[in-house]
Amino acid sequence: MKDGFIKVAAGTPDVQVADCEFNASEIIKMVHEMEAEGAKVMVFPELCITAYTCGDLFWQENLLEEAKKQLFRIAEETKDVEALIFVGLPLEYKGKLYNVAAGLNHGEVLGFVPKIHIPNYNEFYEARYFTSGENVDGTVTVRTEDYGFCHMDELDDNDDVEFDLEAEIEALEEEGFEELEEVEDDPDYIDEDEEELMEQDIPISSNILFTCPDMPKLRIAAEICEDLWVLNPPSVAHAYHGANLIVNLSASDEVVGKDSYRRSLVSAQSARLLCGYIYATAGEGESTQDVVYGGHNLIAENGTILAESRRFVNGALYADLDIHRLENERRRMTTCRFAPDLAPEGQDVFYNEVYFNISRETTELTRKFDSRPFVPGVREERERRCDEILNIQAMGLKKRLAHIHCQNAVIGLSGGLDSTLALLVTVRAFDMLGMPREKITAVTMPCFGTTDRTYNNACQLSKCLGASLKEVNIREAVNLHFRDIGHDPEVHDVTYENGQARERTQILMDIANQSGGIVIGTGDLSELALGWATYNGDHMSMYAVNASVPKTLVRHLVRYYADTCEDAKLAEILLDILDTPVSPELLPPKDGVISQKTEDLVGPYELHDFFLYYMLRWTFPPKKIFRMAKIAFEGEYDDAAILKWLKTFYRRFFMQQFKRSCLPDGPKVGSVAVSPRGDLRMPSDACAKLWMKQIEELEV
Repeated sequence: MKDGFIKVAAGTPDVQVADCEFNASEIIKMVHEMEAEGAKVMVFPELCITAYTCGDLFWQENLLEEAKKQLFRIAEETKDVEALIFVGLPLEYKGKLYNVAAGLNHGEVLGFVPKIHIPNYNEFYEARYFTSGENVDGTVTVRTEDYGFCHMDELDDNDDVEFDLEAEIEALEEEGFEELEEVEDDPDYIDEDEEELMEQDIPISSNILFTCPDMPKLRIAAEICEDLWVLNPPSVAHAYHGANLIVNLSASDEVVGKDSYRRSLVSAQSARLLCGYIYATAGEGESTQDVVYGGHNLIAENGTILAESRRFVNGALYADLDIHRLENERRRMTTCRFAPDLAPEGQDVFYNEVYFNISRETTELTRKFDSRPFVPGVREERERRCDEILNIQAMGLKKRLAHIHCQNAVIGLSGGLDSTLALLVTVRAFDMLGMPREKITAVTMPCFGTTDRTYNNACQLSKCLGASLKEVNIREAVNLHFRDIGHDPEVHDVTYENGQARERTQILMDIANQSGGIVIGTGDLSELALGWATYNGDHMSMYAVNASVPKTLVRHLVRYYADTCEDAKLAEILLDILDTPVSPELLPPKDGVISQKTEDLVGPYELHDFFLYYMLRWTFPPKKIFRMAKIAFEGEYDDAAILKWLKTFYRRFFMQQFKRSCLPDGPKVGSVAVSPRGDLRMPSDACAKLWMKQIEELEV
């Protein structure tokens, strides 16, 4: 389980109703298929050893005995499989019949988990046969020899071992044992030690946690079909007591629309419990006398469906669960009391802990990682998200303007993406307040690096949106400042660049004072994460509307506005701005073209946004982020480039925290933000050594 990943599987084997031997063979065959794919947790459907649709045949003694016999056969024939396997069968216990999930590992039956909620409505008649396992807590004693299964391997093939009975007796007598009585040559006689080996006490309880000593972060519990569909599923109590992976053995039939509801249930339960959820259900082969089963298997993690099978086709489904991600989220959410000693009153019941063993291996990942985690991949969802974010930004600014009775806003408009988005948001806020757009002052401040393209776009954009345009050329003021401080304007160093940024901020603040307005900040989340802002220059404003919008999302917000504004001229300008390289334009252009490209200096923003998301949102270490990035950006960036910019990200993130410690107010729009008053309470002088050391140990 390197980096917290473990491969799991949900399988729907072919079955024949009441043919336990056939069904067991199919289960065994599928187990080995799953083994070949590297699955370490394998889940099969409810009552899969007999088939779910046996009806009154569940009363037949020979069916129940055969099911038990085939259970131990499955255990025996999968004893070399490195996995925890869950199969379903009917089990008689103390004169009652229970619908149970059996956990198998290395040839042993570890425990039986009985179904609690027994449906008896519509097409379901389970209460005719099965008893609720709600209060069951005991052991099932099985004489394994009765089922042709006995773990006495250590006694096999020992014909060549010499055994001196007299010497053993003498040794025992020397230790104080009385002389051993001879045993009659009784064919029914069984030595007590041998009898213990032939008997197995298996726990049966709805409160069982399957844990692995070598993987203490992985804790598994089971529920069965209807248990998920009720008001208070058993998985809630399982989670309270530490389970972070729930398996569900199900036999859910298909009717129109039920698949969507089923998918929602699994997704919601995994989100509510911050857990992984494996749902395996019955499929083809079950009786179709009255209903049809579709084999709709699902694997979810914290609200996200990682894998979903095609319905009406039997087979196995795989996914890579991230257990560390779940644990990190539970640790972060302090209101989630997922530990036995923190369980609420009434939930603090005793849980049986059953141990299983699987070898620690590096999971070969098939899981895909979105290279743009801040940007929804589906167009409809992306457009909905963009409109929502624009509204959050505008509502934040609307409240601030109304609170301070401000009628004017001032924006430094460069013709770049960030200032364009800030102006679009400000226009929306003014429209919400019913204030005239001409009260928005867009200030263009050309200097040494300004190109005609960005200058013209800034001017045309303000005109199209109805804002007032004010031009202040800062070249002379900056040169005068250089003379005052004794700086050679031919030296294009950080002083040369930051002098321009601070001059622009001074002008914006003073114009805001003149008009009784506030300065709207334009910097985005990605720039703040990297510290790519001039301290007390573009770093400062009176309300920062873009402060929690990452650069990769800024582009989509502007494009969404272009696509929906219903103004051909405005859309044309916005599209040209989108096509302009990201640049602070602080160095002189070459042949009229931008010479300073931000991403050439600090690295691609899509990489930095990926690093930022998984570092802050999920608290992953650098080595795990690097592993995921190699998968996410395969074909876009080679491993050396990813590692290079990962180093840059961590170095700058720690070094530049002092800029984030004094940020102006701004609205949070997503799950990642760096406000010192909310999401990121990080010391400005925190040491990066631990993270940088791990990065230095990474190999390309």
